[in-house]
Amino acid sequence: MEILKNKKAKRSIFTMILWNKKPYLVVFAISLLLSLNIAAQSDAVVYGKITNDHNQPLEFVNVSIMGRVGGTSSNAEGNFELSIPAGKEVIVAFSILSYQIQYDTLKLEPGQRFQLDKKLTDKIVQLDPFEVRDHFEMAGGMIRLDPKSSQLLPTYGGLETLVKLIGLGVSSGNELSSTYSVRGGNFDENLVYANDIEIYRPFLVRSGQQEGLSFLNSSLVNSVSFSSGGFEARYGDKMSSVLDVQYKRPDSLRGDAYVSLLGAAFHIEGTGKNGLMSYMSGFRYKTNQYVLNALDTKGDYNPSFLDWQNYITLKLNETSEISFLGYISSNRYTLIPETRETTYGTINQAMRLTIYFDGQERDRFTTFLGGLRYMHRPDSNLLMKYIISAYSSLEDETYDIQGQYWIGLLESDLGSDGFGDVAENLGVGTFLDHARNYLDVQVLSAEHKGLFSRQSYYVQWGAKAQFENIRDNIWQWSYIDSSGFSLPHPADSVGYFDPAQQSYQNLEISDLLISSLSLSSMRYSGFLQSGYEWKHDSVRYNLIGGVRASYWDVNEQLIVSPRAALSMTPNWNRHYMFRLASGYYQQPPFYRELRDMTGNLHTDVKAQKSIHFVAGFEHTDSLWKRPFRIVGEIYYKILDQMIPYVVDNVRIRYLPEYTSHGYATGIDFKMNGQFVADAESWVSVSIMQTREDIDGDYYYKYYNSDGEEIISGYTYNNIAVDSVRFEPGYIPRPADQRVNVSLFFQDYLPQNPSYKMHMSLVFGTGLPFGPPNSDKYKQTLRMPPYRRVDIGFSKQLIGYINPQKSTESQTARKNMKFIRNAWLSLEIFNLLNINNTVSYIWVTDVTARRYAVPNYLTSRQLNLKLLVDF
Repeated sequence: MEILKNKKAKRSIFTMILWNKKPYLVVFAISLLLSLNIAAQSDAVVYGKITNDHNQPLEFVNVSIMGRVGGTSSNAEGNFELSIPAGKEVIVAFSILSYQIQYDTLKLEPGQRFQLDKKLTDKIVQLDPFEVRDHFEMAGGMIRLDPKSSQLLPTYGGLETLVKLIGLGVSSGNELSSTYSVRGGNFDENLVYANDIEIYRPFLVRSGQQEGLSFLNSSLVNSVSFSSGGFEARYGDKMSSVLDVQYKRPDSLRGDAYVSLLGAAFHIEGTGKNGLMSYMSGFRYKTNQYVLNALDTKGDYNPSFLDWQNYITLKLNETSEISFLGYISSNRYTLIPETRETTYGTINQAMRLTIYFDGQERDRFTTFLGGLRYMHRPDSNLLMKYIISAYSSLEDETYDIQGQYWIGLLESDLGSDGFGDVAENLGVGTFLDHARNYLDVQVLSAEHKGLFSRQSYYVQWGAKAQFENIRDNIWQWSYIDSSGFSLPHPADSVGYFDPAQQSYQNLEISDLLISSLSLSSMRYSGFLQSGYEWKHDSVRYNLIGGVRASYWDVNEQLIVSPRAALSMTPNWNRHYMFRLASGYYQQPPFYRELRDMTGNLHTDVKAQKSIHFVAGFEHTDSLWKRPFRIVGEIYYKILDQMIPYVVDNVRIRYLPEYTSHGYATGIDFKMNGQFVADAESWVSVSIMQTREDIDGDYYYKYYNSDGEEIISGYTYNNIAVDSVRFEPGYIPRPADQRVNVSLFFQDYLPQNPSYKMHMSLVFGTGLPFGPPNSDKYKQTLRMPPYRRVDIGFSKQLIGYINPQKSTESQTARKNMKFIRNAWLSLEIFNLLNINNTVSYIWVTDVTARRYAVPNYLTSRQLNLKLLVDF
């Protein structure tokens, strides 16, 4: 290519020499010709063919020189040709989405042509035969995520943060929490698996600052698959999404560690001497004390979150192996609040809430999980799995906190000397919150899974029995005193002169919840599904169909859920894949869905139902000679027998005495690729609407003799002479976030790739909310939109640019040979310092008027992190 250009240049110069009679131009032309000859000889050419593990040619593979801008890409036959500097050592990188990046170090002589054929391996090495068929996986709606990417994200979270940014239709308005919403559902509607074991989260957590560490540890994870809907029958009985995580199987001694202002972590992995045993062990410590000090509530925060995971695999013989996954987590959260000052409202009506606190809060969440899996392969086509697991969670939530508050209207006149100060006191009061809540959860399960596969089809089945034991002790109340009056305030007689009118006084407190509950149950489930692949007129089809069933002995309900998906790769463009999926997704209640606001259990609640209709496409192409992938899906979900709920921060409180029906519909797009060579970025856009109609709900509006609607505290004439019945109809569901946009972008200095930048951006429109303990149809107010930008800057201190190889000539610094890589990162959280609202605190004045005061999330913060890979 470049050599041909040089030949054309020579011909044009030679022509100029012949036809030009000016001697100085001839001398100039000859000098230029000689320089071109020297330049042509100073380059070398590397060429070859790139294939996959099945020797199929790979198109659009990016071939570039590390540290230089530009490069080339392979054609439809997998062939490539690239000019490289001669006489010096260069690193040539081969990269394409879904495949491992490979690096080769070359040093060629001037004018040399060197053949280099490459075979790229799949980016996620699948150890589980349930995951080996990539086309079946795409037909089932699963997308793959790179767990290592979560270590680069400039955010508080881990793998769940990666899901929030990359997953289709995934949203979250709380950076402190690992919870997320998928296409209008809540977090309880999401499935999470780790090595075939279902993962639960603490039940009593009510805010992100209490949550601590999630189960998933990215250092131990090999593959992450995620589906936003229309997933297969082999996954469980929930309505929204599935996150399937498989752990690594080490083949050598390795590890990594990091330390930052927010915590530390360490992991090590290796194999036994004979190679029959492999092990991984990871320890994590997290403290968000530094972050919490940026909240409006000032005080003594003392959070401490620890966990330890261990994964051991033992190969018994050529056909059998056994593995064990162990997990222990201890999350402690202590808060001694002192003061809070929050300014809110509009420019014309700015208000300030000031609270002085007494008391403290102490929470403890201790979790244990153990899972044993035996895998046996009688022959190459049959795989059998037997899994037993035990989960235990001990949760304590205790607090006694008194708050004395002032609500002030601020001076908004710019010309006033008191601008920004409190101009009028709108209310004062005191509240006292008390809780002694204890929850113990034990879940034991035994499961069998099987897979029989041939070249073009497979059959998969499974059966599971699960025992659940829950003990719940609740003692919780709130007391409100506004300007010397207890609220709710009983009838009074001035001076207490008439005992007949007021024989005794009741001290009424709000939000009283006292109960002691226990529930033991058995749950049975099973599935059968099959996949078939065929070609017709050079069009490849993949069909997956299955059915699952489950039974719970509490509500004595048997549910059956058929599901199917079809994908097609057309012959007119093999870079497209189209998918259709539909199915019945029924979610039997767990304990939390049964308990109402007053602490009673409704054991007759039936399974929630959702019918999915999903149509989507996937397109892989090349832009700027670099690979890109675009994924889009449109969906409609019919919701029935739903249990209404309200959300307070991250706590979900159900209303099992009601049922509702509704829908969720929307469209999702995601594009990921190398906007910058060898640095993958992505952007996701979701538009969604979800609404529900609570069955049988209605309310009355009352009117006085003047024809005015009676509003307590506002109208003077409060004697009703007429009423009108209203049925609210469809109202927004709590997760009705109309627009959500997320972006993650990476870049580096072209002349020095050891300097990198990582930026994430999230925008989401406001969620519905309403006054506490109000009717559901009143929960239609909207929070402000969620807007956040985080950015990180990294410098590679030790190691080499190639992260895939531990040998070769690019070794680490000689004095630290055991360190493969070391990165130092400076992260800026909430770069634009935007106040994002997560919930509201409602304060009351003597007229019983309520004020919604926003609870803001974290402001701008800095974090310093050192990551070492050895």
